Amino acid sequence: MKAVCWQGVDELTVERVPDPGILNGQDAIVKVLATTTCGSDLHLLGGYVSAMRPGDVIGHEFLGEIVETGPDVRRHRPGDRVVVCSIIGCGRCWACRHDLWSLCENSNPTPDLAETLWGGSTAGVFGFSHMMGGFHGSHAEFIRVPFADHNAFPVPEGVEDTSALFTSDAAPTGWMGADLGGVKPGDVVAVWGCGGVGQMAARAAMLLGAERVISIDRFPERLAMTARHVGSEVIDYTATDVLAELRERTGGRGPDVCIEAVGMEAHGLGPDELYEQAKHQPKIEQERPFAVREAIFACRPGGSVFILGVFSGTVNRFPLGAMMNKGLTVRGAQQHGHRYIPMLLDRVARGELVTSHLATHIMSLDEAPLGYDMFKEKKDGCVRVVFRPDM
Repeated sequence: MKAVCWQGVDELTVERVPDPGILNGQDAIVKVLATTTCGSDLHLLGGYVSAMRPGDVIGHEFLGEIVETGPDVRRHRPGDRVVVCSIIGCGRCWACRHDLWSLCENSNPTPDLAETLWGGSTAGVFGFSHMMGGFHGSHAEFIRVPFADHNAFPVPEGVEDTSALFTSDAAPTGWMGADLGGVKPGDVVAVWGCGGVGQMAARAAMLLGAERVISIDRFPERLAMTARHVGSEVIDYTATDVLAELRERTGGRGPDVCIEAVGMEAHGLGPDELYEQAKHQPKIEQERPFAVREAIFACRPGGSVFILGVFSGTVNRFPLGAMMNKGLTVRGAQQHGHRYIPMLLDRVARGELVTSHLATHIMSLDEAPLGYDMFKEKKDGCVRVVFRPDM
């Protein structure tokens, strides 16, 4: 089959690789109908995530049609159209039973590196390095889905592919930030980042009852898209002092909940940007935590900060004193998508959650290297590229 393979830093190729097969009775083979780029894929492309190997198939956000099932699959049959969570959960371990799916204790067959780096492992993740299990990704014509009864979700009739696609990762990740960040009716919420996850976090906060939602970015087309399709207020951080602006808009107090949806390659301004870039490019330090720092400084005393962006290592200049003395609650996680995906699909079907506008460009798998260049460089207003293997 055809697949998009990582070959090294900033190098992707389209190759012929072996078709997947059933390896376990709980597996399903899915024909990929649509798969999309994600900001965290750029961390792989840039070499900032450990344990990538040449030839690894990337991609983790996808929708498809089941074509084969193992003998122990009970909830699905060939022909079903399903969206698949990017996180692989077994459904039976302590973490899965407590709805902490990204911490599944059984789905990652190679936990050693993560345990060394972080003191504990994560679940397996499609197409996201051998530290996350070494699973083939979704930028391919077919993919093996382990524990299919728990990781694949039927798409309601009438919901088109592009709308359902983003319930695989972007929408549940954003919803988790608002939910576990503790958004409640009447809150003021600030979201750093107007990519797919940031827009979904802002919309989730609104649906959870936030009185005001303020989204922060620097790209005019993303700010305009967020204002138009999500309905939140926006701030261009290159045009104003974000901390002063947030204080002004919140009566001097600061947002109740701050959601960071940027990740390890965040950009800043002035001397801080030069300092962080000088350490980041030669990989002296893995992360550029501009947005995290700003969220912690911006948040009101006693408020909540949730980190949705992907980070993999350690950072210095972390504002521990601000976090402690302001009495903040700071949380983070890979997405526990399984607890949200059925609800999100229902909201999409009812028109409460709009996701299809994120697909600014649709291409074939053969065009993946071009698509990733557009996505990385934000060319032509690119927010997400959707690859359709049948094109």
